Amino acid sequence: MTELPAPCAEDTVDLIVLGSGAAGLAAAVTAAIHGLRVVVLEQAEVAGGTSAWSGGWIFAPRNPVARRAGIDEPPEAPRAYLQAVAGNRFRADRVDAFLAAAPEMVAFFEQNTALQFQGGLTIPDTYGHLPGASMGGRSVIAAPFDARALGPALALLRLPMAETTFRGMTIQAGPDLRAFLTMTRSLRSLGHVAGRVLRHGRDLALHGRGMDLRNGAALIGRLLLSARRAGVDLRLSQQVSALSMDRGRVCGVTLADGRRLTARRGVVLACGGFGHDAARAADLLPRAAEHLSLSVPTAKGGGLRLAEAVGAALDHDLASAAALCPVSRVPWPDGSEGRFPHIIDRGKPGVIGVLANGARFCNEGLGYHDYVTALLAAVPEGEAAQSWLVCDHRFLRRYGLGIVRPAPVPYGGWIRAGYLRRGQNPRDLAFACGIDPAGLEATLERWNAHAAQGADPEFGRGSSAYMRLQGDPDQRPNPNVAPITRAPFYAVKVEPGSFGTFAGLRTDAQARVLDGQGQVIAGLYAAGSDAASVFGGTYPAGGINLGPALTFGFIAGRHAASQVPA
Repeated sequence: MTELPAPCAEDTVDLIVLGSGAAGLAAAVTAAIHGLRVVVLEQAEVAGGTSAWSGGWIFAPRNPVARRAGIDEPPEAPRAYLQAVAGNRFRADRVDAFLAAAPEMVAFFEQNTALQFQGGLTIPDTYGHLPGASMGGRSVIAAPFDARALGPALALLRLPMAETTFRGMTIQAGPDLRAFLTMTRSLRSLGHVAGRVLRHGRDLALHGRGMDLRNGAALIGRLLLSARRAGVDLRLSQQVSALSMDRGRVCGVTLADGRRLTARRGVVLACGGFGHDAARAADLLPRAAEHLSLSVPTAKGGGLRLAEAVGAALDHDLASAAALCPVSRVPWPDGSEGRFPHIIDRGKPGVIGVLANGARFCNEGLGYHDYVTALLAAVPEGEAAQSWLVCDHRFLRRYGLGIVRPAPVPYGGWIRAGYLRRGQNPRDLAFACGIDPAGLEATLERWNAHAAQGADPEFGRGSSAYMRLQGDPDQRPNPNVAPITRAPFYAVKVEPGSFGTFAGLRTDAQARVLDGQGQVIAGLYAAGSDAASVFGGTYPAGGINLGPALTFGFIAGRHAASQVPA
């Protein structure tokens, strides 16, 4: 694996992959293991894309990890569920291809690469009431990774997202996170946390970064190691200006400096979608001017434009053009602004989401995509699309809120920075946030009256397995509901955002890009956020970004390897 190519006018390989996130590296590693000479061109100075910042969960029904644990469901079950969620946007050909290949992808990487998995055996689908929904086993995550295995290639790996780490230490949802949340109440948890913190401190001193990687950082780290072992040529800081065509077939790329690179088997687009393409976002995303993308800055739609220039068609007939998530703006001490994705905190007992009028507008324990969808529906055009997550002192110190960490981590700095608002009573908090005081007081009064019995008759918090998993099993009788009564009171403003984009290139079951007439553009593949959502722009479960990214990257690499060289 090399960081930069030697200058040359022209070079020839078997497969060119644009982008080094999960989709791109999956395609590259798969093709290389099948014997192809592969080059990955990444426009950033580091590898990993938005995948390196992700939570790392991978939706892959009927995977071998689940089967080894005794979860062996019939293939028609996940298909029925995905069809029920997608409705009239169900893409049968691509869904069937995904469901067939996802377990093959997991097995392929387990057997041939450094990418090893742990199972999400108790993680239920988001909509448990729909036909075919599962109570667990449909997701996997990369096993923790010791980044020292990368050797000098460690310098190529994108750092984890600062907002979702603790001083650069990645924390994995599940037992690892629960230990951090309960360390003041459990000696076992305290021991686990102490061990991780001590190791992280040592790694910072010796290496300048965390080495015990979890989540998306572990996924990319393992894929990078696999790419290195397979002989993939990784070239960073590469700007591609055009795709090359020969007799109707994509046969390579032209770089911004005029160099040309030829590919005998084709080109895979995995450039990360259009999260930071303002013009395309304005066309496809509601309230685009208020939208806070969680994609890496280089996700500017370059792959889409390259494909459109050779006749490719964009699919935006979707339930949503992006994978939505509520986001708060993080004011860092150096004057920069970070973005925190509110994935888990909304489902914990003792927090509610309210609008400027002080009223709740949705079930906060539903998926993050659903929270933003409800927010956009509740706020009229012309008003700021924002809400406030409101909690009390007990909640803040037990679970944290956004970037604010639970006890014993200090939090005063976030109050001084304006990120965390505080009031000695609900009325004071309302004035601090610009919320209607009477509305907030009335909402909290209603919430507390029912929460004392563990109930939420207005929206039904805690009524599904998915919600209960996001809660606290120690909170009874409802893991998602607790009173908000212990002063002082706190709030964080959240706005619409997204992990990545759903609108993308039309592709077939082999990840091949299609033109406006539905015909294959020979030699051109797309995966990850450059390809349109296989689930019709819906969000049926956690991991539905990385699952298709890895699977269709795998499909693209395998298909390219099966073709006769041009």
